[in-house]
Amino acid sequence: MLTKKEQRLRRARQTRIRIAHQGVARLSVNRTNLHIYAQVISGDGSKVLASASTAEAEVIKTIGASGKGSNVAAASIIGKRIAEKAKAAGVEKVAFDRAGMAYHGRVKALAEAAREAGLQF
Repeated sequence: MLTKKEQRLRRARQTRIRIAHQGVARLSVNRTNLHIYAQVISGDGSKVLASASTAEAEVIKTIGASGKGSNVAAASIIGKRIAEKAKAAGVEKVAFDRAGMAYHGRVKALAEAAREAGLQF
């Protein structure tokens, strides 16, 4: 019997194999209880081209005094931010890597905000 973590990592591995065959940059999301992190990683997986998270000082100011990086509003701020940084790095098209997590809540909010800001996936 696999634990919850092992199940998530198994799903993540399958997705990453599929994305590697496509050879495009991937938008990888990591969600913790306190923060959400996003990275755009090059097609060959060797370089991080852009990154954004709710742990950054600028984002904490934007979120406000509550400092909650663990809600949907904060996730959509990160989605917009990662899209802007990716475009600045010359990346328009990405594959979305949700790291085995459900496409729901914060992960979904980040993805939709990135799409609205101009990333294609």
